Amino acid sequence: MLMKSENDEVVSQVRETVQRVCEEFDGEYWREKDRKREYPTEFVNKLTELGLLASLIPEEYGGSGLSISVGSEILKAIHEFGANASACHAQMYTMGTVLRHGSDEQKAQFLPKIASGDLRLQAFGVTEPTAGTDTTSLTTTATKTDDGYLISGQKIWTSRAEHSDLMVLLARTTPKEKVAKKSQGLSVFLVDMNEAKKNGMTIQPIRTMLNHSTTQIFFDNVPIPDSALVGEEGKGFKYILSGMNAERILIAAECIGDARWFISKATQYSKEREVFGRPIGQNQGIQFPIARAFAETEAAEAILDKACYFYEEGDTSGTYANMAKLLSSEASWSAAEICMQAHGGFAVAEEYDVERKFRETRLYQIAPISTNLILSYLAEHELGLPRSY
Repeated sequence: MLMKSENDEVVSQVRETVQRVCEEFDGEYWREKDRKREYPTEFVNKLTELGLLASLIPEEYGGSGLSISVGSEILKAIHEFGANASACHAQMYTMGTVLRHGSDEQKAQFLPKIASGDLRLQAFGVTEPTAGTDTTSLTTTATKTDDGYLISGQKIWTSRAEHSDLMVLLARTTPKEKVAKKSQGLSVFLVDMNEAKKNGMTIQPIRTMLNHSTTQIFFDNVPIPDSALVGEEGKGFKYILSGMNAERILIAAECIGDARWFISKATQYSKEREVFGRPIGQNQGIQFPIARAFAETEAAEAILDKACYFYEEGDTSGTYANMAKLLSSEASWSAAEICMQAHGGFAVAEEYDVERKFRETRLYQIAPISTNLILSYLAEHELGLPRSY
């Protein structure tokens, strides 16, 4: 809590604003979008209008210039008050790559329009079907030409691609066999998707159990200009890691918000629901799991606060970002489980929103990085155990 003291007033204002938005876009709004697998355009537009999605953009470019701690509170509140930030959270975590490594020209050209909502930066093109989380083995290539690059390859699980104007793309500019380390030879590009769609890029939706507007993308010699390159050629893996740390921190915040929603929902229902002449919340079989979920959530949030602090101090190791994502996703899943159990048969009824949130929070055990990969990272980098992969 000490880390938050400087931002308390801002966080309080942010939470009040988000709560009002979520009351406007209530459970029925999300249930309708879920049934039809529609993008929540109205919700995203409202967040944009209020400047919430531009919170991490510096003031000189039309944003609020807030810290990732406050950005985390925005996403946390969205989930805590029953909504879902998956339709727009990428704008926050991809911002780190552009802010830290983009040129002055790129920032001046794109950031003001992103802040105003004239452009959407929602697509993050990294994962591929054959590489998965083995990012250094990706096969999408960017071949140098006289006036730019030609992009060829495929990306998968690229959510919001159909609703984004720009994409942060990772591609190999030097073949893997020609570099000393496999993490070398990868480059980051800021791709104008509207132009790319006219010149060989195709987007195919993937229907999943979640309404995340997920797609796979094919690049067939798509031309992009030299000005699309972010930072130096061949150093993109390092740049992406910075963005991934921000992603894990912000996703962890969403998980904390989900956990709080489940705990509140389960607690209230357990007070009201009577079976055998007494509220079910009087039974320790219900009490104890809710109480444990509460304790786990508070502990995970403490690590999240620490992750924000280290990120803001420029730490690039990712240890606390990974731990925050691990512990927060597990806390939200534990809370989801007890909420489901407490509601019994009513948990699967659409109108209670439990089944929707249950599906949504399950994702974070496997994405944006799986629990096992985080454990492998901690074992190797923090405990000094032999590399397992």
